[in-house]
Amino acid sequence: MPPLQARRRVEFRDTDAAGIVHFSAFFVWMESAEHELMRATGIPVVEHGADGASFSWPRVAASCEYTAAVRFGDEVDIAVSVEGIGRTSVTYGFAFSHAGEAVASGRIVAVRCLMHPGGRPEPVPLTPEVTSGLEAFMRGSLGTDR
Repeated sequence: MPPLQARRRVEFRDTDAAGIVHFSAFFVWMESAEHELMRATGIPVVEHGADGASFSWPRVAASCEYTAAVRFGDEVDIAVSVEGIGRTSVTYGFAFSHAGEAVASGRIVAVRCLMHPGGRPEPVPLTPEVTSGLEAFMRGSLGTDR
C-alpha cells in the first residue's frame, strides 16, 4: 500500500514573523497525519479501559529536517508511512511537499503504553491487530527494539 496522503493549507497561525511556516507547525501536522493513518487502520489513538486506565502512544523521539520554505496559503502535501514496527513501538516517516517540490521530512517514534491514572506510562507489546494494521503502511525495514 502506498503512504497515506494528507493535505494541509498553511494558516496564518502557522507562520512566523518572516511569513514562512514556523518549524513547530510541521510537528503538529505530523501528529495529525499519524492520527489519520491510525484511523485508516482502525487503531484507536486512545483506548479507555473500564478501570480508569487507558492505552495511548507517547512519543519517545521526533525530528524534522527542512529543505524549502512554505508560506501562508500554500497547500502542503504530507505522505506518512510506517518505517518500522518494534515490540512496543512504531516509527513513522513523513515526507512534506508543496507543488510537487520536497519541503521537509520527519520522523516520529511512538510507544504503545498503558496509562495508569497518576502513574507512569507503562510500555506494552503491540497487539497482532495493531501490528497487522500498521504493516499495511510499512515502508522499508527500519525496525526498533522497544
